[in-house]
Amino acid sequence: MDTLFFTLQDFMVHTKGITYLIMGGILAALPLFWWFLTDRDDENGFR
Repeated sequence: MDTLFFTLQDFMVHTKGITYLIMGGILAALPLFWWFLTDRDDENGFR
């Protein structure tokens, strides 16, 4: 990693941005994962 932080403010803004990206990914993936878990395969007769 070649990022150079000159101040604490630079470091905090960078880590906050990375945290927002991670949380956005989790918030997008959670409903899709829940849909995958609760989806039923009705054409094969499984319940």
